[in-house]
Amino acid sequence: MEKIKNIGVITSGGDCGGLNAIVKGAAAMANSLGIKCFVIPNGYAGLYNLIDFEKLTELTKERIDLINANMAGSEAGHSRVKIKKIEDVNKYERIKEGLKKFDIDALVISGGDDSGSVMVDLCKNGIKCIHVPKTMDLDLQTYSVGGDSTINKIAVYLDELKTTGRTHNRVIVLEVFGRYAGHTAFRSGIAADADAIIIPEIPVNFDELYANVKQKLTNRIIHSDVYGGTYLIVVAEGLRDASGSEIVDKSAGTDSFGHKKLAGAGKYVCQEIEKRFKSDEDITDFMKKTHLYVEKIYEIPEVRAVTPGHLVRCGRSSAYDVNFGKEVGAAAVSLLMENITGVTMVDVKGSEVRYISAEKAIKQKYVDLDQVSLHEQMGICFGREQKTFTPSFKELKDSPERYM
Repeated sequence: MEKIKNIGVITSGGDCGGLNAIVKGAAAMANSLGIKCFVIPNGYAGLYNLIDFEKLTELTKERIDLINANMAGSEAGHSRVKIKKIEDVNKYERIKEGLKKFDIDALVISGGDDSGSVMVDLCKNGIKCIHVPKTMDLDLQTYSVGGDSTINKIAVYLDELKTTGRTHNRVIVLEVFGRYAGHTAFRSGIAADADAIIIPEIPVNFDELYANVKQKLTNRIIHSDVYGGTYLIVVAEGLRDASGSEIVDKSAGTDSFGHKKLAGAGKYVCQEIEKRFKSDEDITDFMKKTHLYVEKIYEIPEVRAVTPGHLVRCGRSSAYDVNFGKEVGAAAVSLLMENITGVTMVDVKGSEVRYISAEKAIKQKYVDLDQVSLHEQMGICFGREQKTFTPSFKELKDSPERYM
């Protein structure tokens, strides 16, 4: 078995919390084992162009000290490049020559499903790699660094938006990332006591959503001694309406992985609610009864969309993501030392380093609709007729796994 002396660290895809912890964990473990660890800058673009670099930054103990594991984003940089799509018949040989130039024997690559698919491709072409799961969307089969940081940020924004919502008696719609899986919207909405959570897994019935908005908003305002109230909705960008259609920016084309740009889910929800407010005579009566009505100026409650965008990716990482990132980053190096490649890190439990096939790990995981029904029964609207939670019961004989 060929001994590994030098490794490269790559982070790829969207930025998020916990990435610097992965870089720091991998580098620290490498140093402790007498292996040199180098940053390959800016994701797969840097890997493809490695042959043209004059030098790489080695993550010595002194350089590791300069990395703040608590900060989101990545010291290594990112790009969205699909190696397979590069129109260069010698692309894999070019990459191997770049790795040979710097005597790099193997790679620790952190990324989501797209970046993970590239790692699988690199392995099949003879490049030793380990995949460390990263995506704030939480749609891999494993836990992914970045998820907890993002959910906490969204929950804070949602909770704080209640102040402006109540001041103006508004319906507030917060649109968040997530593509076709609604984990971030689901978990942050629950944490912030959102009234409605709209996720791609459940095509939204706007009549059901409107009935809930109308009932809760009007009830809150009527029963307030100052006629104040709000209604809070969090919607994932991959919203699908009852017909199954998604909301996309048709002018934006697709990215290097073939994804359409999802855009306008929050505004779309606002339009559907406003349309129903305007055609509902009960709303006119409500506005008059609560002394809010001003003809042609203020005839229906305001509905506003908020899109925090990249604010949910940046800033600080959660403590959970820093812990997880350091552990899986370090354990990825341990796997390479055992010549185990082409796999995705799961976690470290005690002294047990757990991993699965990368091809299995990158298959998209969706929100569990049985879990949704539990929260529906507690009063949250998911844009459909409420389902009844039907529990089954199981006593655990052994200690439980990690929650996330």
